[in-house]
Parts: sequence; C-alpha cells; structure tokens
Amino acid sequence: MRYEPKPIDTSKVKLSGEILELTESLAKNAHDVWAQQRISDGWKWGSKRDDTRKEHPNLVPYEKLSETEKDYDRKMVLLTLKAILALGYCIEKP
Repeated sequence: MRYEPKPIDTSKVKLSGEILELTESLAKNAHDVWAQQRISDGWKWGSKRDDTRKEHPNLVPYEKLSETEKDYDRKMVLLTLKAILALGYCIEKP
C-alpha cells in the first residue's frame, strides 16, 4: 500500500502577532499532554530512549528540553493553528 500524505495547504495563512503569542504556551501544553500520556502508560525518564524499559529522555519539564525538541512542539502548534485558519475557523481572544 502506498501512502501519500496530503496535509492542509497553509501556505497562504498568515498568523497575527496575537496568535503567534500562543505558540509557546501551546507548545508547552502539547509536551505536557504527551508526557502525561507516556507516564500514565508506565514510561519514566531515562538518559536514552528504550522502548523495552519504557524510558525516554524527554520526560522532563518543557523548560528543560533542548531547543530542537521545543522547536518540534512549536512547529506542530504553528501548523495546527494555520490549519485551523485555513479551514475557515477564527481564533479570537474573548
């Protein structure tokens, strides 16, 4: 079976400064959700990823992640925000 990913085209979406300000808090939240799920599945911190022992080096607070790991979370958040807008939804602060 051949799989061809077709993400939503967000190339024309521009994020406002107000929406961009959400990026860091949403990235931190995304990491916390991921970590919470891992921990509830029995994973713990380990110096390197070991699926058999359920150890992962990123089971640390967001602030202690490397910039590379933080950038992964930021990118996913930005792409999600852009996809929401590309689908015609509005994001407004009450």
